[in-house]
Amino acid sequence: MEKMQTTLRSLRLSGVASALPSRYAMAKTEEMDYLAFLDVLLEDELAKRKDTLLARRIKMAGFPFLATLDTFDFTFNPEIPRKTVQELAACRFVHQNDSALLIGPPGTGKTHVAIGLGMLAIEHGYTVLYRNAFDLVEEMQDAFRDDTRKKVVHNLTRCQLLIVDELGMKKMPPHAADDLLEVIHRRYGNSATLIATNRPIEDWGKILGDTAATSAILDRFLDKVLILPFKGKSYRLNRPK
Repeated sequence: MEKMQTTLRSLRLSGVASALPSRYAMAKTEEMDYLAFLDVLLEDELAKRKDTLLARRIKMAGFPFLATLDTFDFTFNPEIPRKTVQELAACRFVHQNDSALLIGPPGTGKTHVAIGLGMLAIEHGYTVLYRNAFDLVEEMQDAFRDDTRKKVVHNLTRCQLLIVDELGMKKMPPHAADDLLEVIHRRYGNSATLIATNRPIEDWGKILGDTAATSAILDRFLDKVLILPFKGKSYRLNRPK
């Protein structure tokens, strides 16, 4: 059997190779016919490949931590509209290349929900990329200096869901509006974008430091957007000591 497992792995059928001993024992016990035995082995291979792809896409997304909507405590801040979260969780906005805006005070769970939605999108088969807003802009400027900007912009625009988190947490550099506009413009109508922010929309010009570019960003981003308001107290400040 070890020789057969080695052969299977050389054929890149690691799911079959791993499951072979237990499936062989099961086949003898249950007196399975050849086709049934082959069928369960192929199911094992498909499950293995699905898990591997899922793990790879989660790693590529670049989440700062892993979180799911199942672990989000809606009772802590009951004003957060659970129905809207569930609507976003269906990932229709990703399929339709629309936008989503999570807006509210710090500590109310925006990052948790954003990552949870990203995880669900990956489970639905979509590619996801997570970026802190300041890191995204800094990454683009580094790419400009390294002459790799075209590659970075391509990576930021080819994923099916881009999550831009913590917009407004700190003052952005002078070039931020132009950089963010390029990303939003290229994604507009082609792929979905989710932004999480603690600042009202009317303050975005102050955050990004360029009124004209900010207006262009909002014109595209808000064209087809589902807004999820976060109201209530901070999880971090009210966490038991």
